[in-house]
Amino acid sequence: MAAATHTPHAAHAYDSKFAEWAVLIGSMAGVLMQALDTTIANVALPYMQGSLSASRDQITWVLTSYIIAAAIMTAPVGWMSARFGKKNFLITCLAGFTVASMACGAAQSLEQMVAFRLIQGCFGAALGPLSQAVMLDMYPPSRRGSVMAIWGMGVMLGPILGPTLGGVLTDAYNWRWVFYINVPFGIAAVAALMIFFKDTARDHTLKFDWFGFIALSVGLASLQLMLDRGTTKDWFSSPEIVIEGIIACTSLYLFLVHMFTAPKPFIPLAIFKDRNFSGGLVLMFVMGLVLLASSALMSPYLQNLSGYSVTQTGFLMVPRGLGVMFAMLFAGRLTMKMDPRFLMTLGATALLWSLWDMTEWTPSIGVGQISIVTFIQGIGMGLVFVPMNLVAFATLGPQFRTDGAGLTNLMRNIGSAVGVSLTTTVLASSVQTIHSQLAHYASPFNRALGVNSESMFMNPVIPFGLANLNGLIEYRSMVQAYANDFLFMFYVSLPVFFVIWMMKRPVFAGQAPKKPDIEVVE
Repeated sequence: MAAATHTPHAAHAYDSKFAEWAVLIGSMAGVLMQALDTTIANVALPYMQGSLSASRDQITWVLTSYIIAAAIMTAPVGWMSARFGKKNFLITCLAGFTVASMACGAAQSLEQMVAFRLIQGCFGAALGPLSQAVMLDMYPPSRRGSVMAIWGMGVMLGPILGPTLGGVLTDAYNWRWVFYINVPFGIAAVAALMIFFKDTARDHTLKFDWFGFIALSVGLASLQLMLDRGTTKDWFSSPEIVIEGIIACTSLYLFLVHMFTAPKPFIPLAIFKDRNFSGGLVLMFVMGLVLLASSALMSPYLQNLSGYSVTQTGFLMVPRGLGVMFAMLFAGRLTMKMDPRFLMTLGATALLWSLWDMTEWTPSIGVGQISIVTFIQGIGMGLVFVPMNLVAFATLGPQFRTDGAGLTNLMRNIGSAVGVSLTTTVLASSVQTIHSQLAHYASPFNRALGVNSESMFMNPVIPFGLANLNGLIEYRSMVQAYANDFLFMFYVSLPVFFVIWMMKRPVFAGQAPKKPDIEVVE
């Protein structure tokens, strides 16, 4: 059933352009800080490990605790903003995230760091969905292309530039500045929102669905633990992973049953009836998988195989960020003037081409080729991300916007977790398989290992020759294993073309008679 609904708090409700931009920049600061903190601590982990007296396995909880907390607290964002109002909720989350960042920088033990990162993740979970919902509320459909491009830059550039900024801060100062960097920006954003942001209506009659929240939280936490620790525990040969898998499946099953049967479930079932929004969730899952997994693969590839330093590796990730920014400069406007499905198809093609090219990389690859391929990859991500967000929310009712923004961010987080876990597993499995295949040639009967004095350094009969040969085999195994991982991501991304063309073409302003502040809700 179609109904015309006036968009609350459009930009004209603000007294001046300055107030409008203050709210826009304040909410964008939150999403950029949250996105940066997903990856900014990665390069600083070895330094934290020594400072906090932690083992290699223990220090990974600095990352895992943040991701788990963010995944759990993303889902109730819609209910909490409706119950307490967007202004109070957003300011509370920004202030809490800023204080938690300062506490992380001052942590003196691993236990303190993990506890503060959990708090940081809880407060940071709402920053992405809330900023997206605020921007959708502020602007009419005719202007959402440009504003979603701005929002998309924060979401996409954060994880890409996080390792670069983390490496620079760690080298120039120390790892604590990875967290302290949030404090001045957080204080400025809180001040801007307190002064200029106009609050939304609150519904004090809303009741919280505790059963749905607990079931989803336990399911997501167990799933995240299983994915994070499965690669080091040999998956389902470990009792811990089996238990986590059973708990995750049971909890998520109970959540789904509850969502389909409860009169007022935690996540409104009607939101999934919108075909464009459901397709957007699938695309967001794939984008999360490729965005974080490719970053997680490229950093060790460039450092361990190509021999680049941490800082050099960080700067080699910059071209992808520049590609995202370049694409988003015009992606929003093009979406308003043409069928966005063609734009998403073009972006997906560029993204898949870059992954295919990466399957042929060798450690001797030049900086030029790395920059060109990753720049095109960034363009592909930008051309998919902006139209995807606009199409997903084009026909979604305003009452579902905050819930929808929370779900899209949740799917991105789950996609990132699944992507990193799967690619790590494929990498480890490929290394073992390829090493076994290449070791077949490490035999005294291989005449190539004994024909001259140079080859004797690789002769398996001689102890140091065996060690040299094994090192070479491991190196070649890693090179081919990374190629297999990039190929795996290529095949995983192929179904996006089908999903894109299953979505309906929305009608934006500029493609039809303009109707300011009016949107069609199905």
